[in-house]
Amino acid sequence: MKRKDYLIVALVPLALLLIPLIGQLTVDGWNWTFSDFVVAWVVLALTTLVFRFLVTRKPGNLAYRAGVGLAVAAGFLITWVTMAVQIIGDENPANALYAAVILTGLLGVVLARFEPAGMARAAFATAAVNFLVPVVAVIFWPADFSPGVEKVFGLNGVFVAMFVTAGLLLRLAAGSARPAGSA
Repeated sequence: MKRKDYLIVALVPLALLLIPLIGQLTVDGWNWTFSDFVVAWVVLALTTLVFRFLVTRKPGNLAYRAGVGLAVAAGFLITWVTMAVQIIGDENPANALYAAVILTGLLGVVLARFEPAGMARAAFATAAVNFLVPVVAVIFWPADFSPGVEKVFGLNGVFVAMFVTAGLLLRLAAGSARPAGSA
């Protein structure tokens, strides 16, 4: 990566963190600590790094870029929501399982060696693991679903749909990347 890439990875999150900084100064009840800003910067910087490396720097068609971008966005949103407010209740241990969702996606991408067909399989596997998180939570920790079971499954369904759509786009990209005459 070039020096410019590192600057983008470092500065884009700082620019985005101006939003909560302004909120901190102007909105009553908005109480971020210094460590909250550091953690938010790390999450945003890692997301920017992955996006920069996989979407903007790697050559690919529109389906590839859209698929990877959607998967990165879904991973970021799951991480952000889980860290900020928890998806499944305030104290439900199942929230920790969302780390397995992110790790499934990251491991799948590495094992696929960033090739669209393998990344499509990784996106589908990530969707499957994501789907299972609230199912496991209902079975093992049903007491703490503070936003409600329907709302948890609804939000989770949005993330599953994002990963499935990313997988379909990556499968499309893999199909268009095949040499002519191959099956």
